[in-house]
Amino acid sequence: MRKKRWPNWLRKVPQEKGWYLAGFVDGEGSFNVSLRKRNDYRLSWQIVMAFNVSQRDITNLFLLKKYLGCGKIKKRKDGLYYFEVVNQKSIFEKVIPFFRKFYFLSVSKKRNFSIFRKIANLVEEGSHLSKDGLREIIELRERLNTGRGRKRKYNQRDVFTSQK
Repeated sequence: MRKKRWPNWLRKVPQEKGWYLAGFVDGEGSFNVSLRKRNDYRLSWQIVMAFNVSQRDITNLFLLKKYLGCGKIKKRKDGLYYFEVVNQKSIFEKVIPFFRKFYFLSVSKKRNFSIFRKIANLVEEGSHLSKDGLREIIELRERLNTGRGRKRKYNQRDVFTSQK
């Protein structure tokens, strides 16, 4: 079996820090895919992928920013800080490789990360630019972060009725 070759930046992440951050994100992080209505897009919808973590203590957020080498830390009105990566290139080149190497243990985070990766692969291939590809992404998105507390501004019906 061939050994996985990680990018140089990822090989420099200390193992104990990588696993610590993966465990932290396993409990506190979120992978999201949202839709934005855009009249200047051919299919009228923009796919926005995001990875984020919110905390009162900013320490782990600084560590994530340091070791991922991307993202922004902001403060919310309620006093919580959040670390967020929305840049598509950073998601492909930093976030996904990091959590492929330092993987999750919980079933729900493994499932959500797997769905997020499938959507990211489809976007990277340009599938989101066709009706069928957009439909596939939105159907995958419906399986992402299921359960209580999930809020969506737009759902499948909004997109599919606007495509007719």
